[in-house]
Amino acid sequence: NADVGSGGEKSAVEGVKYYTLEDIRVHNMSNDTWLIIHDKVYDITSFLEEHPGGEEVLLEQAGADASESFEDVGHSTDAREMLEQYFIGDLRFEKKKKLNPYISSLFCSSWSIWLISAVAAVVVGVGYRYFIFEHRSS
Repeated sequence: NADVGSGGEKSAVEGVKYYTLEDIRVHNMSNDTWLIIHDKVYDITSFLEEHPGGEEVLLEQAGADASESFEDVGHSTDAREMLEQYFIGDLRFEKKKKLNPYISSLFCSSWSIWLISAVAAVVVGVGYRYFIFEHRSS
C-alpha cells in the first residue's frame, strides 16, 4: 500500500482509498468537509451550499460518522445516488485491544455502573465510621 494524499492509503488491488478516523477528523471545516456514512468517506465541501437542509447540519457532523443522522432524516433514493459523486474512499477499521468480555460487559452496562457506585459508597461509609470510631476511642 502506498500513501496517497490526506493520509489515505490506496489498495493496490481495488484502487479504493482507505482513511482512518484520525485522517477524517481533521476535515471538519466549511472549506474542507468530510463525512462518514455507512463506513464510506465523502468529501462534501462543494455540496455544503447546495444542501437543502442547510450547511449547518452538515458542519455539525463534519469529520465524523454521520450515518445515524443521515438515516434519521430519511434521505430519498435521489439523495443517496447524489452522495456517490462525493465518495473518496472507505473507512479503515483499526484493530483495538479488546477487554476481557466479562470485564467489558460489567463496566458497560448501566445497572453495573449503579452497583459499582453503591458498593463504593458503602465502602467509603464503613471506612468513615471506622475512622471516626478509632478517633473517639483514643
